[in-house]
Amino acid sequence: MLTLQKIREEKEEIIKGLKKRNLSVENTINQILKLDEERRSAQHELDSILNNIKTLSKEIGQLYAQGKGEEAEQKKTETQNNKETSKRMQEKMQNAESQIQALLIEIPNVPHEDVKAGKSAEENEIIKDQKDLPVLPEWAKPHWEIMENLDIMDMAAGTKITGAGFPLYKGKGAKLQRSLIQFFLDKATDAGYLEVIPPLLINEASAYATGQLPDKEGQMYEIQTEKFFLIPTAEVPITNLYRDALVDPKELPVKLVGYTPCFRREAGSYGKDVRGLNRVHQFDKVEIVQIQKPENSYKALKEMIDYVESLLTELNIPYRIVRLCGGDMGFTAAMTYDFEIYAAGQKRWLEVSSVSNFESFQSNRLKLRYKEEGKTKLLHTLNGSALALARLMAVIIENNQTQDGVNIPEVLKPYTKFDSIT
Repeated sequence: MLTLQKIREEKEEIIKGLKKRNLSVENTINQILKLDEERRSAQHELDSILNNIKTLSKEIGQLYAQGKGEEAEQKKTETQNNKETSKRMQEKMQNAESQIQALLIEIPNVPHEDVKAGKSAEENEIIKDQKDLPVLPEWAKPHWEIMENLDIMDMAAGTKITGAGFPLYKGKGAKLQRSLIQFFLDKATDAGYLEVIPPLLINEASAYATGQLPDKEGQMYEIQTEKFFLIPTAEVPITNLYRDALVDPKELPVKLVGYTPCFRREAGSYGKDVRGLNRVHQFDKVEIVQIQKPENSYKALKEMIDYVESLLTELNIPYRIVRLCGGDMGFTAAMTYDFEIYAAGQKRWLEVSSVSNFESFQSNRLKLRYKEEGKTKLLHTLNGSALALARLMAVIIENNQTQDGVNIPEVLKPYTKFDSIT
C-alpha cells in the first residue's frame, strides 16, 4: 500500500507511473490529499482544544482555592464545551482516516521506471529468449496422454475425489514430484535460504498484509466458519512471519524458502489450454522470499532471477524470461519477471515462475520496518516461484519422452533412484 508521505511528496510521479497500468488515479489521489488536509486540520484544532482544557483545569483548581466558586463553575462549563468540540474533532479525524484507508487499499503499486506501459500480456517484453527449441518426432504426445498411459497420473480420480483441476499422482509420478520438491529445497538452502514449513491456512490479516485482500479474494478458497483462506502461494504465510516486526539491520537480508501445496480457484478457459497440468486448482510449489533494505532490493531481484534461471538450466529445460508490462503486473508488484518454459509436446510456452519486487508496498501493510541512524524505515519485500511443479512436471514429461516412456533429467536421478519411467 502506498504511504501518505509518498503521495504527498511524489504525487505527479505516482499519477504518471500508474498510467502504465492503464489507470487514471488523479481524482483519487486528490481526494486522499484533501481528506488528509481535513484530518491534519482537525488534528491541529484538537491539539489546541486539549491544551486549552489542560489550562482550564489548572485555572479551575486555582479559582476554587481562592474561593471564586462562581468563576470556577463558568470555567467548568467552558471546559465541557471544549470536550464536546474535541469529541467532534476526533470523530472527524477518524472518519477522514477511514476514508483515506479505504481509498489507499484500492490503489495498486506504482511500476518501476523500467517497466513498460501496456494493457495485457501481449505487450510484455521478452528479456531473454531461447531460439533452439526441441523438436519431437511425429509420434510425440502431450503430457496428459503420456502420464495416463504410464499410469503415473489419474485426473479422473482427482475429479471424482474433489473436482476438476485436482490432479492425483501415483507410483513413479508421485516419486518424481517429491524428487523435484527436494531438489529445489536443497538448492535453495545451499544458496543461503532458511527453510520453513508454514501453515496452509491464513487469516484475513495475513491475506490483507501481502495484498491478497481485497484484490484476489475471488481466487482463494475460503473457510467461511473460521474466515480462513487456503493459501494461494507460500509467499503469504512466509512473508507474514515478519508482520508487525522491527527487524535488526544486522539480521538483513532475510532469505526464506518454503514448500507448500497451493490452492487457486481461477478456472481459466476451456480446451487444450487447461488440459492435464496446464491449469489446476491445487499444485505444489517451492517459494523463495527475501526481505531487504531499499537500496539492495533490485540487486536481490537480479540475484533471484539468476537463481531461478540456474534451476531450469540444471534441469535442461528450454526457457525464456519476460518482464511484465504495467497492465499485466500483479496489484502489489513494482516489477515482475516471468519465466516461461517450452512444452515440446504441445509446442507452447507455459509460465512456471514469477519473480517480483514489491518495494515497500507490502511492508507498509505488514508494518515491516527497520531502524537505522535513529530513523524507522520500511523494508522491501521480494518473492519468486522456485519453482511451481504442475507445469514443470508437464514439460519434463513431454520434453523427455521416448517411445517406451520418459527419461529422468540427470540432476534428478539421485533423488528418484530411477533413470526412466517405462
